[in-house]
Amino acid sequence: MFMLVPTSIIYAQEQKALTLTEAIQMALSNSDQAKIAETQVTTAEAELKSIKNIRYPDLNIGAQYQYINSPTIDLKIGGGEGSATPEVHNIFFGQAAASMPVFTGFKISNTIKAGEDNFQATVFNSKNNKEQIALQTVHGYVNLYKATKTVELLEENLAKSKQRVKDFTAKEEQGIIARNDLLKAQLQEASDQLALDDAIKTASIINYRLAKSLKLPEGTIIETEDTEFKNVATVSDDSIGVRNDLQALQYQQQAAQHQIKVAKSAYFPSLSIMAGYVALDIENVVTVQNAVNLGVGFSYNLADIFKAGSEVKAAKGRAQELQHHINIVADEIQVEIEEARQNYVLAQKKYDVYVRSEEQAKENYRIVKDKYDNEMVDINDLLQADVDQLQAKINLAYAQAEISEKYYELITALGNLSNTLTIK
Repeated sequence: MFMLVPTSIIYAQEQKALTLTEAIQMALSNSDQAKIAETQVTTAEAELKSIKNIRYPDLNIGAQYQYINSPTIDLKIGGGEGSATPEVHNIFFGQAAASMPVFTGFKISNTIKAGEDNFQATVFNSKNNKEQIALQTVHGYVNLYKATKTVELLEENLAKSKQRVKDFTAKEEQGIIARNDLLKAQLQEASDQLALDDAIKTASIINYRLAKSLKLPEGTIIETEDTEFKNVATVSDDSIGVRNDLQALQYQQQAAQHQIKVAKSAYFPSLSIMAGYVALDIENVVTVQNAVNLGVGFSYNLADIFKAGSEVKAAKGRAQELQHHINIVADEIQVEIEEARQNYVLAQKKYDVYVRSEEQAKENYRIVKDKYDNEMVDINDLLQADVDQLQAKINLAYAQAEISEKYYELITALGNLSNTLTIK
């Protein structure tokens, strides 16, 4: 019988309690976006090693063996009566050649430096991508908390509406209240039921999206922790860290400067050291052994003096473009920091206001309920006071969660998210 139970029912029963920190670490470990970021660093590291290989000499080894038949040779010159052509059936030739660059117009050193800077840019881009993954997880977790809290409050409100309808039904049967009041209470119950159904749907979608991003099993229900939103660290005015996206751009700009020098290397000649070894054996004709050569190679393409000008100009243009982009991003970061700081301050103020509003709405409902029981106000006032009380509770829950959300947005803007969450 257990095997016949639909798997969707089994999945729906699987619940997993997660703190915000656990959710972030899980996203950084399991999500495809995080794995892409790590792969990019690994690939860049391999590319850097490949670039550094240009420092090492080239070594070529080759050998040939040929078999020759007995051709008919009619030698018209160089021979006389009785002279014989040696029989040659086997030819062996082997050689080894090595070439070591000594001077290439600083092309090798600057190419390696550019590669190292590009690698560092990839590392910082990877860190920035992981920070965005972490911040995205914060938003998903906070949204799930809000949705879950909304469902809880609407369930409580629906239970109260059902009880009100039950009480009003008894009073209407006893003739204590008008039927119109009962109908309004029933309409409010139906409205509360629809609101709850919509909130459950929203929470389910948010939960499904977050579970997918964390690579949790199908049907997992994530349970958020209220304690995550009660103790939030303070942010000082001088807690500006290092923005990984800006660091990446700065390394790219350094690489572009080295690429200018690489382009200028065409203005210089190239010098290299060469060495080789040759072995030759032609059957019955000649044998050559220990033929070692050592020399210096020099080359200078005069046409490159004219051709390299456009390449140097293009390299300088790319470097200048990157510098302007850095200036733009630096300004945007300052704006982002200021906006995040203002949002964080506003979130704290909103929380203080909603704490008082929740207390006021609760007291207002008590007063209106007392007046309604004494026939001093009508049912509309009572239902409105109930709605106001519910909205005040939802606002307070949202405001508490938004303080944490705006806190993480602020430390991300300041460049301290990696240090706070130990993102590598």
